[in-house]
Amino acid sequence: MTKICDLDDIEPGASIGVTVEIDGNPKMLIVVRQEQHVYAYINSCPHIGSPLDLQPGKFLSHDKKNIMCSTHGALFEINTGHCTFGPCKDDHLEVLPVRLEKGAVLFAG
Repeated sequence: MTKICDLDDIEPGASIGVTVEIDGNPKMLIVVRQEQHVYAYINSCPHIGSPLDLQPGKFLSHDKKNIMCSTHGALFEINTGHCTFGPCKDDHLEVLPVRLEKGAVLFAG
């Protein structure tokens, strides 16, 4: 089991960016916390493959209801990674399965 971060590393309603080695390869991730639920995605826009960060480790729209791509303003649902607006509409961020265990966010793949 690969540890991504501690739950306490992410404020409720916030996001962080982390790089974690998965299957021997470093992966840049988006990790979003909504209360006690955590969602993780590969930090790569399905439109052009660029990282989504608005600022380092900041991925959420101003209303904190969506993940937002800094390049073209695409919006993605936090709980599914589904794109609802932008050039990659109806595409998805690559989901990284995670689980919470003893206060740690773990890769569950």
